[in-house]
Amino acid sequence: MTTLDAKAVAARALPLIDLTDLGDAATEAGARDLCARAVTRHGAVAAVCLWPRFVVVAKAALAGTGVKIATVVNFPAGGEDTVAVEKETAQAIADGADEIDLVMPYRVFLAGRAGFAETQIVRVKRICEGRATLKVILETGEIADPAKIRAAADLALAAQADFVKTSTGKVAVNATPQAAEILLEAIRASGHPAGFKAAGGIRTVAEAAVYLDLADRIMGPDWAAPTTFRFGASGLLGDVLAALDGGPAAASSGY
Repeated sequence: MTTLDAKAVAARALPLIDLTDLGDAATEAGARDLCARAVTRHGAVAAVCLWPRFVVVAKAALAGTGVKIATVVNFPAGGEDTVAVEKETAQAIADGADEIDLVMPYRVFLAGRAGFAETQIVRVKRICEGRATLKVILETGEIADPAKIRAAADLALAAQADFVKTSTGKVAVNATPQAAEILLEAIRASGHPAGFKAAGGIRTVAEAAVYLDLADRIMGPDWAAPTTFRFGASGLLGDVLAALDGGPAAASSGY
């Protein structure tokens, strides 16, 4: 990748980033720092994504910036207590969340209870309707089988997910180009105006370019925008800013 190419990819990637801190040791001070980093000298990221307990802090810190507040529910385990997930979702929205990243109960799905998984998504979608964007995390690395990944994506889209997302970033295999291709093809086939989010392990402009190229090929060159495409990452931002500054790649870490 040439420097000019890197800068062009970085310029595309920056407004698509969900700047993320979902570490087990996350703190309120860390949430404030995340928010401070969300608006850069080259522009703002799409959203910050943090634990529900930090939504109120983030909402205040990012007032007037246009940066969305995303949070996670049923995270990271993808459990079966749908009532608890509904309560968690409603509270997060009341606190000011603009976007809800729901972990689909993927173990139940893999056990042959697809209807249960779909029902949970439908019930959370009802709470989000008209109030928050719903991103459904499929945990594609744990599903593993391409046909089952496609079935999970089709299920989430049928349940009216606004985005389908690869991963929590908490398992051994997170975002992969193969999973991304499957999810993008599911979106295209569905006819549903849904978006795609790649999450977990994307830390460089070169890696981001792979996912943007897939979106361009499958969905069209003008499709990837903050309303349709996100990178769930923390480490990616440093490399993006380094490329935009024309300097060497920055060290990256985290989700």
